[in-house]
Amino acid sequence: VQLQAYGGGLVQAGGSLGLSCVASGNIRSINDMAWYRQAPGKQREFVADITSGGSTNYADYVKGRFTISRDNAKNMVYLQTSGLKAEDTAVYYCNAELRYYGRSSYSNRWGQGTQVTVSS
Repeated sequence: VQLQAYGGGLVQAGGSLGLSCVASGNIRSINDMAWYRQAPGKQREFVADITSGGSTNYADYVKGRFTISRDNAKNMVYLQTSGLKAEDTAVYYCNAELRYYGRSSYSNRWGQGTQVTVSS
């Protein structure tokens, strides 16, 4: 099972960028999906999450600028960013609670990360 994140890049301050993450493998269902980020020299921090039913939660520092969504049929989660600031520069990681066929419990998995760089 893999979580593959993509869509990062270089963008000017005030710009927008859309991130995507797809879960692949022998997946029966996915519970919560989330985005985290880690800036150089800092700890990984929460950005946003979304339940299987579509309820969302955002960190205060991205609220109103970022939007998380998901496509359950495609096992994908998205993060639409706007109003980007230099301090949003980080590696963005997707995270998901996955249930595999043949398993009764969920496993927490991380994607490999995608770099977002905001130039001021």
